Amino acid sequence: MAKGTPQLEWCIVKLGEDHNWWVTEVSDPIRWDVDGLSIIDPRQLDHIIELIEPLREFGFDPDVFERAFIPFRIAKDLGKGRVRLARAKEPFLESEEKLFALPDIIDEENGPYADFLDHITRLRVKLLNDLFAFEEKLTVDEVEDQIREAQNTDFIEGKAVHLFTEIIALLDFMPAGYGEDEEEATVKAVEDEDDGLPEIGEEEEEKLKNDASLKWDDDDEDKEDEDGKVAPTGDADEEEKEEEDERPGRSSRRGSR
Repeated sequence: MAKGTPQLEWCIVKLGEDHNWWVTEVSDPIRWDVDGLSIIDPRQLDHIIELIEPLREFGFDPDVFERAFIPFRIAKDLGKGRVRLARAKEPFLESEEKLFALPDIIDEENGPYADFLDHITRLRVKLLNDLFAFEEKLTVDEVEDQIREAQNTDFIEGKAVHLFTEIIALLDFMPAGYGEDEEEATVKAVEDEDDGLPEIGEEEEEKLKNDASLKWDDDDEDKEDEDGKVAPTGDADEEEKEEEDERPGRSSRRGSR
């Protein structure tokens, strides 16, 4: 929270159906509107810190991060998915305690949380421009426009956007055509895994399918021909002779009738 403003002493949060935590009550209802106010849980906070790590070499400022969030620890389990949180004093990046992080959004346009979003957006752009050889350098405006378009879609659909989702959208941002979806990458890795067997082309595979030497059916079993008809087993020469005798023109007696 900005200096000179009263600090929140406690808040009550509830686990939503989306498995995110949402604030339902605060110690300062005058300055804080809890309608749609989300809070980042310890698991999500750890993930954010992990994604921030690559930004350090591009000028990440820990103080910007610390000012953007208000730390809370669990004070009491109120039951039915509700928890009372108490204000903590430890810095996020130095604390070993599992902390909740409430983004300071009293001033949504120019406050500490807005500064944090601007900071990580610029650093993410630097990282991507360093990582990929774009035909034209990626800009902050391009990233913000794409993020805003997705947020507007959620707003039109009446979805409440959790602030964790907003942060991850920036830290994970990737231009269209670059990178791979995590699930697709996993599937590709499995497909590309070397099993030690030689690769077989389609033409060779078809030859192997039609190779009679690779079949092990018993000789006394019925086999199907290409038309799906069953060819009876037995003396092939004798059967062929009988068929010839039955054909018209093959017998002088039938021809005289």
